[in-house]
Amino acid sequence: MALIVQKFGGTSVGTVERIEQVADKVKKFREAGDDLVVVLSAMSGETNRLIDLAKQITGQPEPRELDVIVSTGEQVTIALLAMALIKRGVPAVSYTGNQVRILTDSAHNKARILQIDDQKIRGDLKAGRVVVVAGFQGVDEQGNITTLGRGGSDTTGVALAAALKADECQIYTDVDGVYTTDPRVVSQAQRLDKITFEEMLEMASLGSKVLQIRAVEFAGKYNVPLRVLHSFKEGPGTLITIDEEETMEQPIISGIAFNRDEAKLTIRGVPDTPGVAFKILGPISGANIEVDMIVQNVSHDNTTDFTFTVHRNDYVKAEQVLKNTAKEIGAREVIGDTKIAKVSIVGVGMRSHAGVASRMFEALAKESINIQMISTSEIKVSVVIEEKYLELAVRALHTAFELDAAAPQGE
Repeated sequence: MALIVQKFGGTSVGTVERIEQVADKVKKFREAGDDLVVVLSAMSGETNRLIDLAKQITGQPEPRELDVIVSTGEQVTIALLAMALIKRGVPAVSYTGNQVRILTDSAHNKARILQIDDQKIRGDLKAGRVVVVAGFQGVDEQGNITTLGRGGSDTTGVALAAALKADECQIYTDVDGVYTTDPRVVSQAQRLDKITFEEMLEMASLGSKVLQIRAVEFAGKYNVPLRVLHSFKEGPGTLITIDEEETMEQPIISGIAFNRDEAKLTIRGVPDTPGVAFKILGPISGANIEVDMIVQNVSHDNTTDFTFTVHRNDYVKAEQVLKNTAKEIGAREVIGDTKIAKVSIVGVGMRSHAGVASRMFEALAKESINIQMISTSEIKVSVVIEEKYLELAVRALHTAFELDAAAPQGE
């Protein structure tokens, strides 16, 4: 008998019919003898609807009050699922984050979990009940309702699994696992049976939308086995684990991630003096703009060209900040490009294989794709290219690293 934490996202509980389907699935696990804690998101679109209501009152809702209103979405789904389970003869009880006492800091709209009181849940499990918990929310020391930020239900699920020392945390979503890349771009993409926390963290941060980054970090920190599964299709899904040993025979590259939401800025003719990087990036950071990749080139006339990427939504703001900086430090000009994309190869196999980057560059060169920027870490290589070549680049790399699913064999 295993203790399993299951998390169902907004599309999985988007209608009463779907909540009934989730109840059927949970009942099967319960009948197999497993102890179950089920974490739910709000119905798909509900959080946006609640935020919109708040913004009809005021353009800048008070963060504390916004948490009060958006936390009600999960309260609806947990009660409905508990009712559906009880109707099926499965004892169940629903709890808000406050009732479980998921203690967080006081950073409204983006709180972090500090501690979970697991006594109430353990008591219910011992009594044979399925415990249904609202994701995405908690309570601070003063008793204020807090929320964990977008995708926070994944984090709730992993945190509960860590606190309860669960055998597995299962994340149910609208895909049947983690793929070598987006199947909508490469039809031959393969579902991975297993991937390490490190690889998943890189994939998530580089554009793969399957799991929330904070949830993967949490799972890795507390070594909670994570499994990504489809809500309404049977299958083994993908296991995310700390174990690298069993992946030794896997391909060097586990997956290819990409991100279309990038923009590039270059400040040219910057005086090449100590501290110039801070003079450029300090004001960008001060404007709360996150910088991704950075390249600095020194030219022959003792000036430097400094290039970095930001999220496309921050481009206009970053460009204005950079133009102000250019005037202050006597730089020649600021140029930008919003038609770029980032493509990354990820795999722990890189640690023990030389020539991975050159193989990547060769595959792109064969397709006449120019590389504008390069960034590397121990288990990833990222490049910035023109956005119009993105899908071609992903397909070329997927083939070059032998990730394409094998074609069915004839008789």
